[in-house]
This record gives sequence, structure tokens and C-alpha cells, in this order.
Amino acid sequence: MSGDYRRCAELIGEADGLLVTAGAGIGVDSGLPDFRGPQGFWGAYPALGRARIAFEQIANPAAFAARPRLAWGFYGHRLALYRRTVPHEGFAILRRIGERMGHGAFVFTSNVDGQFQKAGFASERISECHGSIHHLQCLAGCHEGIWPADDFAPQIDDDECLLTGDFPCCPRCSGIARPNILMFGDWGWLSERSDAQERRLDAWLRTVDRLLVIEIGAGTRIPTARLIGERLPGRLIRINPTEPQMPPGKGVSLAEGGLAALRAIAGQLG
Repeated sequence: MSGDYRRCAELIGEADGLLVTAGAGIGVDSGLPDFRGPQGFWGAYPALGRARIAFEQIANPAAFAARPRLAWGFYGHRLALYRRTVPHEGFAILRRIGERMGHGAFVFTSNVDGQFQKAGFASERISECHGSIHHLQCLAGCHEGIWPADDFAPQIDDDECLLTGDFPCCPRCSGIARPNILMFGDWGWLSERSDAQERRLDAWLRTVDRLLVIEIGAGTRIPTARLIGERLPGRLIRINPTEPQMPPGKGVSLAEGGLAALRAIAGQLG
């Protein structure tokens, strides 16, 4: 395994730009749930388990229309959780790796938790392909505005997974707002913010000659973050304890958790 870490250090030394791609697994070392399988999801949200409500059913705009207090109980709990979570040391290691390279680092993540911004990555160098829980939009779609959720302080009955306080409201129609997140069965998501992030990522990629992708915790169930590193030119370091498989010759695969692997890589850097 030490040879793999040395090879990772070599790839870092050869690159002039770092793209960090991340799925839910990167947050595990910060104490965040990754919802792996229905039992993992229901373990994190037992009230939904008792009702046999799957992740795909609650992470759905239809849930906001049918049971808004339950839907906002789930998303409000997550919003509060992400606000108080401290990103683990691996985020700082990734920042330092990016600082070694001429074109720095960019982040592409399917996570909606805002942990990269909290860890000090520049917001203009982050692409959140599924949106952000820290932003809102009108549930009824009365206008196409997206606004920060900073003023929303959810009050939640954790045992029942229910919002007990006021809903976040649309500033135009005063109806219920929803997270600016791409959900399952979602035709109403406003993608303008994420589209602008993607355009900045594309422009940055055109400046990089020797790209290195470091992928952490991106699984195959929702493979968006996993596929980008395989499809882009350049080398790939895949960090995944349960799904480390990688195309031959693409780079290095580490069957470990994110923090442990990043610490070991950092130990090989001069």
C-alpha cells in the first residue's frame, strides 16, 4: 500500500491542476451519514423508517406538496446538521495539494451540504451539480429566483422528523419555499446557479494541461461525481473503501476511507 501512496505523490507532482470530485462518502469522517442503503437511511431518520418512507420518496418535490412539514423536517434537520458540522482534516489536505499546482484546485461535488465552502475552498471554484441546501427557491415556481437560506432557522421535532416552526417562504408569493436541490422526479429545480458553476469549471479545465482528479467517496448508486473523473483526460486517484474499482491504467485506486487515505498521501509529499 505504501507504494500506492508514493505513486499518488508522483501524480500530484506531475499535475498542474487538481480537480477534487466528491460524493457523500467524503463527509463520513466528519460524522455525516451517507445513506448507504435503506437501512442506513432509516438508521439516520428512524421516523421515516417507521413509516417505511424511502430516501427517494422524501427527497422528492412531491413530498413537499403532499406533506410539507415532513419534507421540511427531513431537509431542515439536514440543514441544521450541515451548519454545525466541522469539515475534517482531509479538506485542508486537499487545499494544500491544490496550492502546489500552477492552476490550483477546483471542486466538483454531488453533495449539497456546503462543506467545501465551509472548509475554505473559494466559492467560485466549486461546482455543485445537484444544487445546495443552503439556497432556496419557490415551491410553486412563481418566479425563477434563487436566494440564500441564511435567514431560515428550522425548528424540528427530531423524533417525528417534522418541522414545528415556520416554513421558509417565497419573498414574492409568500408560499412555501423548497431547497434549491435537484431531487428525484424533479422537473421544477432551478439549475441556473449550478449551471453557472459548471461553466466556470469548464473554463478552468481548458486552462489545465496536466489534470489530476482526486475522487473521494463517490459511489455507483448516484454516479455523477464518479463518472467525471473517468471521462476527463488526465490521471485519477480514486479513494473509496467499498467501490474502489477503476478503469485499467487510469491512475491509483485506494480502498480506504477518505481521511485515512489523504493523510497517508500527505505523508509522502515533500
